[in-house]
Amino acid sequence: QVQLVESGGGLVQPGGSLTLSCAASGFTFSNYFMSWYRQAPGKERELVAGITATGGSTNYQDSVKGRFTISRDNTENTVYLQMTSLKPEDTAVYYCKAVRFRQIWGQGTQVTVSS
Repeated sequence: QVQLVESGGGLVQPGGSLTLSCAASGFTFSNYFMSWYRQAPGKERELVAGITATGGSTNYQDSVKGRFTISRDNTENTVYLQMTSLKPEDTAVYYCKAVRFRQIWGQGTQVTVSS
């Protein structure tokens, strides 16, 4: 069964940190470009960060540069998003996506940044 399962979301205070994980199964993870998206209430889904299949190159949305880090472990079929210095505007449902010749989405994990 092809699937992506996110975990690690939760409630955190402003300035805090969280690490999201996305576990892949049912496809050759190491061949796929991976990315994290987020969608806040009433807003469109937006790209947060991406990483190439080998992990050799990454890209980030300007608003998270210097605060978020995307990484992957192809031996564990998992992609991560380390989030630091979190702000209330980072509150959203976070999704991972795998892309090669098709797109595979996870179900999302809620991140809430609030005092």
